[in-house]
Amino acid sequence: MLPFAIALATGAALWTLLEYVLHRFGGHVPRGRIELSREHLAHHTRPTYFTPPWKKALLAVPTLSACFGLGALAVGVVAGGGFALGVAGGWLTYEVWHRTIHVRAPRSRWARRMARHHLAHHFGHPNDDHGVTVALWDRVFGTYVRPERVRVPARHVLPWMLTAAGELDPRWADDYVIVGRRGRGDSASSGAGAADLPLASAPIAGV
Repeated sequence: MLPFAIALATGAALWTLLEYVLHRFGGHVPRGRIELSREHLAHHTRPTYFTPPWKKALLAVPTLSACFGLGALAVGVVAGGGFALGVAGGWLTYEVWHRTIHVRAPRSRWARRMARHHLAHHFGHPNDDHGVTVALWDRVFGTYVRPERVRVPARHVLPWMLTAAGELDPRWADDYVIVGRRGRGDSASSGAGAADLPLASAPIAGV
């Protein structure tokens, strides 16, 4: 069981690197020339949009199959299965956590830090801060940018950032500032009008 456990942990750790590579070199570098990139850029355009599960499976199945095959060749079928399972577990954790960032307020210091890291990527540094579950590989590859306050375009503000009155929740005032003006059909599902939002002096374009 020890080789299986080691392979499982190795796969989970390797996922964090794979997450970075897929995000940076699959989602951004192609600039919409491949389906993965088109789907990812659609998410940037509308942060509440997530790629349908069946499209995710088109990438996940061959990737995990390759992980199992390579693992089986290198360390045997059992450990290879553990390696693939570790990658799959890391991938599932990423999917859940990524969606959570966009739909629910952070509930711990780590969650708050990583949410700000990811949303800085969305709204200020699309060529940096590619890590979602960890920031390690951004630091390794020189794409880490520590945000002071993330400038969130009003049309993309996430519902959890707002109070019932449609204003920026004071809990997040040190992390975010809302800029620009909202129109109908924007991301946040509050009843606030444009005049209800605290605005910065100038808007910035969304990614």
